[in-house]
This record gives sequence, C-alpha cells and structure tokens, in this order.
Amino acid sequence: MTQAQDDGIGIGAVHCVLPETLVPVGELPESAALDHDQAEFAAGSGVRTVGVIETSAAELAARACRELLAEGSGAVPDTFVLVAPRAPEVLLSSDAARVQAEAKLEGAFAFTLDGLGCTGSSSAWALARDLLVADPARESVLIAHASRPAALDRVRYPVTVIGDGAYAMTMVRGGRPRLRAHRQATDGTFHDLFEIDYRSVPWYEWREVCTSPDRYRFELALHSRNRLASLVEQVLADAGIGKERIAATLMQNVAASAYRFYETLLGLPVHPVCGEHLAAYGHLGAMDVVLNLQALLARRELTEGDLVLVLNNSPVAAWAVTLWEV
Repeated sequence: MTQAQDDGIGIGAVHCVLPETLVPVGELPESAALDHDQAEFAAGSGVRTVGVIETSAAELAARACRELLAEGSGAVPDTFVLVAPRAPEVLLSSDAARVQAEAKLEGAFAFTLDGLGCTGSSSAWALARDLLVADPARESVLIAHASRPAALDRVRYPVTVIGDGAYAMTMVRGGRPRLRAHRQATDGTFHDLFEIDYRSVPWYEWREVCTSPDRYRFELALHSRNRLASLVEQVLADAGIGKERIAATLMQNVAASAYRFYETLLGLPVHPVCGEHLAAYGHLGAMDVVLNLQALLARRELTEGDLVLVLNNSPVAAWAVTLWEV
C-alpha cells in the first residue's frame, strides 16, 4: 500500500497475552556471564524486567487466537497470517498450520509472513488490508505473533532484552482505527548482521551473534534515520496532512535511547506508553507496536478522527510507517 485509501478497512479486535511472571534483568540466568560492555548495555537499555511464559511460540500464538475468538467479536477469519517467530518450532513443518489447527481456524487459509523481524506486524496489517481490497468476498483477516527468544539468552547485545508475549488481531471492513496510509521498505545489504549457528551445535548451545556491533550502531542507525524520515514524509503526503495533525506517535520497544533518537529526528514525541512497556516487558518483537496501539486506545486519550503514527523497524533491515485514524 503506497497511497492513502478511503476504503474503511481497519482493526476489528485485538487481544494480547502478557506474562504473569516478570524477572528483573539482573536476575536472568545469563547476567552473571555478561562481559563489561554487555552488562553496561543491559543496565542502560531501559528494560527493568522481562516477562517469561514457559511455552512454545506456536502454542502461545494459538492461545492468543483462541482467546480473541472466544470474545466473539466479528466474523470468522477467512485468512490467517502468522508473523513468523524468531525461530521455527520444527524444520520442514508449518508453524502457521500448527497454530491454525490448535486455534481451530477451520476454513481460513493460513500462511506465514517471514523475514522482516519486528516490522512483520506492520507489514501484516498492510497486507491484510490489501487482501480485503482485492477480494470483496473476504470479511476478516486474523494476524498473530508470539515473542520468544530464539536462543537461550534474552540479553540481545547490542540491541535489546527479549521478553515473552503474544497477540492476535483482526483487520475487517469498517474497523477502527482505520488504516489511512502505509509505507514500507527493506535493504538486503544488512541480511547477515545477526546470526545463530544452529547447524553445528545443539539447541542448548545456541547463541545469537552480532557480526559487527559498530555496523549495527552506526551504519544501520544512519540508514534507519534516513529511511524512517523519508517514509514518514511519504505517509503524511499520501494522507494529505502535516505533522501538526498527529495526535500520538508510537514505535517498537527496543531501547530507551531509540525513543530519544527518533524524537529528535522526526520532531514528534513518542508516547510514554512505549517506554512503560519496554521497562516492564522488554522487547516483544513484532508484538510491540500492537501492544502499544491497543494500550493507547484503551487510555481513551484520543477522540474520533485523531491520527496515530506508528513507526517500526528491524535489524534485517526493514522499516514501516503506518497512519491510523481513530
């Protein structure tokens, strides 16, 4: 979707699964083994605690779907999009098909949206909108994602600290907030910035490696600055509005320093709900922006017609900007 469309497609319902158990970052199993730089990063990330849910990502995503559907809001989904977990549960199998079966999504066509990291949810809701526009017979697209660490460690130096959670949401005709405009981009030159050597070691020795922390902190940061600034300009132009019309700005929860960076860059304050969730739950991957949007709407600070700008990016590298109308 590259232009604003007055098609009335928006969010039907959202359900988030959050952990009951919160663990202080300093008490994580890997904390004692962190070197000086890693420990300093974890302490200054803005994450105080992370949630722990002892279940697989597929089971967690299925739970979110079941609980959303049990609320009885809206039509039975025609399509199910699983925003890929950080690592598949089983090779040569289908996580999307497993979640479909466990959530009893009979009749829905299920597939996985992969390779975009945290940006996956933003791309999924734009894709869902396009699917509804393309086929008038479709009534509802269900999207789900579960955040679980791919390796054993939750401290993901130099990026963030990983927590657990899951969400399910629907995109429907007549939904609110309405998706007003969306832009997204990728840059394949950063595809090898992070990796886990899973072929030569057993799963309990998996460790995520950043092949170049400096490249992440400087080169990718520069690219992200330019890409997001450009995407914001394009989205606002598509919608025919200026920055002064934005009632709230949200983004994913990676590190506290990221909020300051993008606030200075864009001249738009990031809503405090993002920092609150970062501190309490850590980084929830592609779930962050959904949780932040749901919580913002629940606060009833906004009124009908207000506009919310959602920024999202990931180290793969992928970027997305979405404008929602409440």
